[in-house]
Amino acid sequence: MTVSKVNDVIYTPYYDTIAQEYKKSKELPKGLNVDVHTYFNLLGNLAGKSILDLGCGEGFYTRKFKHKGAAIVVGVDISPKMIELARQEEGKEPLGIEYIVGDVMELGKIGSFDFVVASYLLNHAQTKEELLKMCQTIHANLRPGGRFVAINDNVQQSPDSYPICEKYGYTKRISKPFQEGATITLTFSVNGSNFQLYDYYLSKATYEWAFRTAGFKEIRWHKPIVSPEGVREFGEEFWQDFLEYAPMVGIECLK
Repeated sequence: MTVSKVNDVIYTPYYDTIAQEYKKSKELPKGLNVDVHTYFNLLGNLAGKSILDLGCGEGFYTRKFKHKGAAIVVGVDISPKMIELARQEEGKEPLGIEYIVGDVMELGKIGSFDFVVASYLLNHAQTKEELLKMCQTIHANLRPGGRFVAINDNVQQSPDSYPICEKYGYTKRISKPFQEGATITLTFSVNGSNFQLYDYYLSKATYEWAFRTAGFKEIRWHKPIVSPEGVREFGEEFWQDFLEYAPMVGIECLK
């Protein structure tokens, strides 16, 4: 499969300033024991597959896709600093991954992949129009019958349950009123320092509208799953609130 090149975007986003901290946040119990386990449970067998990782960050998952046997893996992120970190890791351990600086909303078609994937990307769309642009990029880069798989902020989680996130290493709060486009601020504590991420509330109905308008035939929502290792290390009771209130969700769409 040929992947066309995309011109580097001239843009220094907020993620450039928190790249190192964001990388470390993947090692929180939630990341290692819920996000990773849920993601790969949805993806299934990756042997020989081609994967486009949108919003790949510093390549945490991008590298895992290769280690799971994917034949072709391309990572795209809007942050030059994130891509720099990803390329540094590629230099240390060459896996044959291509990393591109690019804006998902402006990316267009760069290939035809078995999977397009995204971890906590769609929740950065502030409007339904931005979400639709992301979904159109996703759809354009999938082969017929290909799948989009994502882990995402759970748009259905009630703000009343946001305080439960604290014991999993972060806090979550939403600006008022609770309506389309409202800012959700996530604050992570990593090695004694804090950094923030900004998501935006869009309803489940808006997400499904964007997926269907982009051309997806099937849309499935999946609850988080805790890894057996996470249960052994922390106990079932530790994860009870996370599973009950589900701060994150898995998404699967079929082209």
